[in-house]
Amino acid sequence: MFSLFYGLWKYIFSKTEFHVLILGIDKAGKTTLLEKLKTIYSNLEGLPPDRIVPTVGLNIGRIEASNAKLVFWDLGGQIGLRTIWEKYYDEAHAIIYVIDAACPARFEDSKSALEKILRHEDLQGAPLLILANKQDLTGAVPVEEVARYLDLKELDERLYMFEAVSTYDGMGIKGAVDWLVEVMERSKRTEALRARAGVNGRV
Repeated sequence: MFSLFYGLWKYIFSKTEFHVLILGIDKAGKTTLLEKLKTIYSNLEGLPPDRIVPTVGLNIGRIEASNAKLVFWDLGGQIGLRTIWEKYYDEAHAIIYVIDAACPARFEDSKSALEKILRHEDLQGAPLLILANKQDLTGAVPVEEVARYLDLKELDERLYMFEAVSTYDGMGIKGAVDWLVEVMERSKRTEALRARAGVNGRV
């Protein structure tokens, strides 16, 4: 019996915990993403899209994926709320940046906000997952076009990926999260946070 409980304890507590920021301008689908993650990875049914309201402040979600614990911080994207984003940068292992691919008129605002994030020293080396969301909608811009439009110059050696997703029906989300966990495990950002915390091999 002891060995059974010990094995269970070891399984639960051996998982690395990562903190992931979900950022993007308002109405990009950040909170819908968080609720869909809960539905995909846990027994909890996330809120349906028609019941989700704009985030004022912070939503937190926790899931387990690929033998890792992920804590997501979903931050409000309205202009007046973006100033609080940087309060969470220092402890973040990675960034998920959500773009409404069905609203090209707001691409410039999304690009400007993302460039400011990438210039911030507190996020140096943090892997970046850019989600071209709302691909379920007619007229959504393909992820390749979104990438060309952003034309990011601040990536340097940062690990990053663009992915076409729909937070409404879940398309592309699981593969994107699997990639994020894999790169966080080996990123210099994670190494730096582990070293700062004085932890060898775990966060």
